Amino acid sequence: MASDRRRGVLAAACVAALMALSAAAALFIHSPRLLTLYVLVAIPCAWTLRQCWRPRSEPQSMAPAAELTPDRRALLDAAQTMEARLENAPIALFRIAHAVGGGEVTPLNASARRLLAPGRASDPHEIGRLLAAQASGSRALVSYETERGTERALAAVSELTVQGDAQRLAALMPVESQLEAEALNAWRQLVQVLTHEIMNSLTPVASLSRTACDLLAEVQAELPPDVNADLGTALDAIARRAASLVEFVASYRSLSTVPAAQPEPVAVRDLFARLSMLMAPQWLARGGCAEFTVEPQSLEVMADPGQLEQALINLLKNAAEATADTPQPHLQVSARLSRGGRLRIEVADNGHGVPDEMAAHIFTPFFSSKKQGRGIGLAMVRHLVHANGGMVRYARPVGQGARFVMTF
Repeated sequence: MASDRRRGVLAAACVAALMALSAAAALFIHSPRLLTLYVLVAIPCAWTLRQCWRPRSEPQSMAPAAELTPDRRALLDAAQTMEARLENAPIALFRIAHAVGGGEVTPLNASARRLLAPGRASDPHEIGRLLAAQASGSRALVSYETERGTERALAAVSELTVQGDAQRLAALMPVESQLEAEALNAWRQLVQVLTHEIMNSLTPVASLSRTACDLLAEVQAELPPDVNADLGTALDAIARRAASLVEFVASYRSLSTVPAAQPEPVAVRDLFARLSMLMAPQWLARGGCAEFTVEPQSLEVMADPGQLEQALINLLKNAAEATADTPQPHLQVSARLSRGGRLRIEVADNGHGVPDEMAAHIFTPFFSSKKQGRGIGLAMVRHLVHANGGMVRYARPVGQGARFVMTF
């Protein structure tokens, strides 16, 4: 208070001095020397008056960075570094308002905001409810729906108190691609072992059955007609089944013997043009249509052109089989850039679709929803797409039919 009083007295004195100088200057306006003297005297008064009107002091936090002590500068740098790391962490971080029960879920970094942004999670509120339902200190594998299909993530929740406010911190780490890669590798190893062992057993069976048929032809004149006929039928059945099994196992062996991808720039427009020329006439002959769209036309992807084309052909063949009984079959193949600049290729049809209880298994080797299916087509699609650095999902369609989504 005393300081404010002194500043007020000093300001009043300066104002009075300036007024006196202004009056004197009016009397001696024709004397340049006196006017110059008055101006020189007025400048200190005006500067003092300005200092009196300024705020008493500025907060310490507004001090220039150069005035910070080394310890405070180190703390500030550490805080800014930690904030940048959390903001760009590949794990989605969320704050749950209350430690017990539900509570509002707020994204804390860029990964969390991208997950909840339009075009990624199908229902952002569902992710919030999913995280709020997790117990503190728990780790669980959770699933949620995205525009690319069902994805899995590891959710970890911890409880903490910040300035007396009880809250929970939730971390969501997407693991779908890693789980798929591990599962695919495990299936490849299993298929490789099974096909190797089965082929080792089938090869001598097929060989011996052919040898037995040849021996039977040499001695058939010495055997009764009925015995000769029965032996011929049995040996022929063994030979045919052995040959069929060899062909069957060879088709599965292809899952574990796909050559390594040779990536190169692939123009999506040219790829779709080849697929349209190959597949569209079949759909037109059935009274339907097949549409291929690329936006923008300059889209490219780094992939093995042969493997990417084979993966799409497998999906197009599945779509043709799924729409075999549809009066006006329709196929829609589109390519565009999704959020984050990733290439998104969709293959959609208006067929009977995939039953919900089978959707989680359709990419599994040996699994097929068809009576005569071998469970190779979609397993090969997933293998080829993964080999080229992409992911493939079955996404529930808005209406009738099925929709598969590839992202690179």
